[in-house]
Amino acid sequence: MIESLPRIGIRPVIDGRRRGVRESLEGQTMNMAKSAAALISGTLRYPNGKPVECVIADTTIGGVNEAAACAKKFAGMNVTATLTVTPCWCYGSETMDMDPLAQKESRVGL
Repeated sequence: MIESLPRIGIRPVIDGRRRGVRESLEGQTMNMAKSAAALISGTLRYPNGKPVECVIADTTIGGVNEAAACAKKFAGMNVTATLTVTPCWCYGSETMDMDPLAQKESRVGL
């Protein structure tokens, strides 16, 4: 039986306020997630030599519904650790990864 190797989930978290705030950060935030995934997959390897796989949330996460959708996606893809990236501070408890079993890391950067 071959089990799926563990993956790293990338969570692009954003300030969820509309009318220009969120919209101005969408592209930058998703690009941060893509850059993080490329860095991880380009640098880290599984014991078998294959690049570590990353899974990026389908959308930026600016609230509870998007955080839940991300958690559901990650649960079905053997994500065992998450990295949250954001170019800005946002609403913590609404966007947090609440899975008590997943390892976590967060980075805020511009």
